[in-house]
Amino acid sequence: MAHRQIVLDTETTGLEPSQGHRIIEIGCVELVDRKLTGKHYHQYIQPEREIDQGALEVHGISNEFLADKPVFGHIVDEFLAFVDGTELIIHNAPFDIGFLDHELTLAANKVKKISKICSVIDSLVLARSKHPGQKNNLDALCKRYAIDNAKRELHGALLDAEILADVYLMMTGGQTSLGLDAKVQVEGAQSDKNTPLTLNKDRSRLAVLAASQAELDAHQALLSVIDKKSDGQCLWLNSRGESTQH
Repeated sequence: MAHRQIVLDTETTGLEPSQGHRIIEIGCVELVDRKLTGKHYHQYIQPEREIDQGALEVHGISNEFLADKPVFGHIVDEFLAFVDGTELIIHNAPFDIGFLDHELTLAANKVKKISKICSVIDSLVLARSKHPGQKNNLDALCKRYAIDNAKRELHGALLDAEILADVYLMMTGGQTSLGLDAKVQVEGAQSDKNTPLTLNKDRSRLAVLAASQAELDAHQALLSVIDKKSDGQCLWLNSRGESTQH
């Protein structure tokens, strides 16, 4: 049976639902068997209150922009249908879950707690266990795992969910499949996933490109720098200071 996960993020009017703050954006992306499917859920929400200035500076979503958006009670059934029975992946899950549960209560929905219909993985807890004593916010994790988040000028729930999906897959071992079919073909040699691939003996020969003298000189100069910085321990130089790589 396929394993379905939803990576979720929210934006809010402030930090505390106990102080009357509300959700203004929900962004979700779907993973099935650890592959991004391209399916997502995204909704802006009219919070029926003003947005705190501090929150506005983080996400850039204004009261004016949200004026014509639906209230949570009008989108709750659609949202719950998308996440029902899945495993939610959320960075700092208590924050988002607290707001979602607060919204469900205000909407008088029959589902009172999101944990009643979903299991939850807190990716922040996972990151802290893998990288204790280090910064583990989303930006820091993107840098650590070489994930491009250059387009992030302001926070956005759907964008953050997409980025978190990449971070989660990297933290937990990468994607298990690139989405290729079980049968692959390499220059006429066909195989399934349990059979070693073989190359066609009649295939054309690969071109061999020799390094130019300028490239060889640059390579030698780089090895000399490495050798100097490592106090003569460069593994790619022989006793005469010449490159061992040909």
